[in-house]
Amino acid sequence: MVTRPPAGTIPDAPGSYQFLDANGRVIYVGKARSLRSRLSNYFQNPVNLHPRTAQMVATAESVEWIQVNNDVEALMLEYNLIKRHRPRFNVRLVDDKSYPYLAVTVSDQWPRARVMRGKRRSDTRYFGPYAHAYAIRDTLDQLLRTFPVRTCSDNKLERHRKLGKPCLLFHIEKCSGPCVGEVTPAEYDRMVEDLCDFLDGDTQPVLDKLEAEMLDASEQLEFEKAARVRDRIATVNKAIERQQMVADRSEDLDVIGIAQDDLEAQIFVFLVRKGRVVGRRSVVVDKVEPLTDGELVDKVLEGLYDEEPAVGMPKLVLVPFESSDAELYAEWLGTVRGSKVEIRIPQRGDKKELLATVTRNAEEEFTRHRLKRSTDHNARARALNELQEYLGLPEAPLRIECYDMSHLQGTDYVGSMVVVEDGLPAKREYRRFKIKTVDQNDDFAAMEEVLTRRLSAYLGDRDKPVSERGKFQYPPQLLVVDGGKGQLTSAVRVLDELGLADEIPVCSLAKRMEEVFVPGRSEPIIIPRRSEALYLLQRLRDESHRFAITFHRQLRDKRMTTSVLDGIQGLGPARRDRLVKHFGSITKVRKAELDELVELSWLPDDVAKAVYAKTHSLDVRSVR
Repeated sequence: MVTRPPAGTIPDAPGSYQFLDANGRVIYVGKARSLRSRLSNYFQNPVNLHPRTAQMVATAESVEWIQVNNDVEALMLEYNLIKRHRPRFNVRLVDDKSYPYLAVTVSDQWPRARVMRGKRRSDTRYFGPYAHAYAIRDTLDQLLRTFPVRTCSDNKLERHRKLGKPCLLFHIEKCSGPCVGEVTPAEYDRMVEDLCDFLDGDTQPVLDKLEAEMLDASEQLEFEKAARVRDRIATVNKAIERQQMVADRSEDLDVIGIAQDDLEAQIFVFLVRKGRVVGRRSVVVDKVEPLTDGELVDKVLEGLYDEEPAVGMPKLVLVPFESSDAELYAEWLGTVRGSKVEIRIPQRGDKKELLATVTRNAEEEFTRHRLKRSTDHNARARALNELQEYLGLPEAPLRIECYDMSHLQGTDYVGSMVVVEDGLPAKREYRRFKIKTVDQNDDFAAMEEVLTRRLSAYLGDRDKPVSERGKFQYPPQLLVVDGGKGQLTSAVRVLDELGLADEIPVCSLAKRMEEVFVPGRSEPIIIPRRSEALYLLQRLRDESHRFAITFHRQLRDKRMTTSVLDGIQGLGPARRDRLVKHFGSITKVRKAELDELVELSWLPDDVAKAVYAKTHSLDVRSVR
């Protein structure tokens, strides 16, 4: 348990504080206007603390703090430390899915519209997020008749440019044909700009332009053209209907609805720009520390606006509860936006009704989430408790590491380490190993090498300051190896040599009969087939096998892909990668005819002949 720092050593100034466990791992991060007064609240009779706070203080072994100049800096420092260390006793915002965005690659010569997920790129404009990918695709399909920008990949664009023939989308008027010069760059850029304005919610200029075009065509007696424009107006109106109008056209705001219980909270957000709902977002908050309603709003604001939304920062944020420090968070959001941001609770009128609508969405999402949670949480807890019971562990293993080897007749030998924390995969903790000392088919020796490297790194790091530790700084509470008694013997030998046998429990899981072996026992432990513990071990073993196989295949494919093109005069890494990308695979490069290689404008003729000779096992002098 952490002891109180000596009197007078804690500054009476704003800053962030961190509680650390026995391994030096940060388990809680907080902020305070006065570090002295805030930290003194933790060092009192545990009976007077909230149970979760008391558990955190009992788990911690030390406390550190960083002093800053003002409250906003303390807030930003706290969030950055939480994002870096992911402390187990801090509230966490977890997106329940990777949200899809409609993205426009504005940096390309011919920008492309597409559906994208994951990390945002600086050279792309994003619109959304949307609840479902099919909603984006339907909207984009309707808009392509009015804004016929390309949706094809760069490879397909280049292929049709060389062929001199457009694809089917051009013929059905859903692409303007930049691959065959049917549109000038200036016209195409205007089209992309109009599409982006429309997706930003600025829809009226688009409708006005189309109506003027339709009237002009009818006056010129071009009735077929007028009819096509009329149809385009209809599709635009359908797309506008998807962007629900909920406020005045001049308003940019985010509306946050919250539904919660003692363990979690469901956050649902409407992103409203120019009066229209242009995106939705759903987030789950894991309430691992006691929170008032105002403190929950604070954590939600920190998590939602850690970076500026794809559709831009709003002027107004509507929340259901008063923030515990509204002025501080408004000042912080204002620094992100670059101008004033207001945080308030609507009291009457349309905005109050809108908040009620978003809150109902949050309640419905929370109901669905709790139906899953009722089984997931209980199953994970049972699995960890059963493992403690069956394996005779001193405590439930909150961090489990599993290791597996993969190779092909001794080549491309690799090892994998997958991690489960609190019963869930911790993919950011996964690690891969290239085997360096084993030249033949010897899984036992390979297992020894991997475990020695991993555990030696842990021993070398555990006496260092937390900021200087590497990627193996935390020990497992259970070490699992894939295999039988032989793999277990290798693991035990490594633990004995490093002096960790008494600190880290170990077991092995054999594929045959799903038997679990532990040190000092000749007979396997038979865990019941339907138990959550065995199911967790099976999933862990399968995941480590998948991760090892994937890495092995990547190394093998890389070796096979590059070997045939190595050593060709004039074919450096850039040209080699471009060549493989152009044809699609190394197999297709092998099958390419000389004429196809020579036709590539960026590949000199001598190099093309050398590639053809190498891939067809010919003397380059015989290639004409």
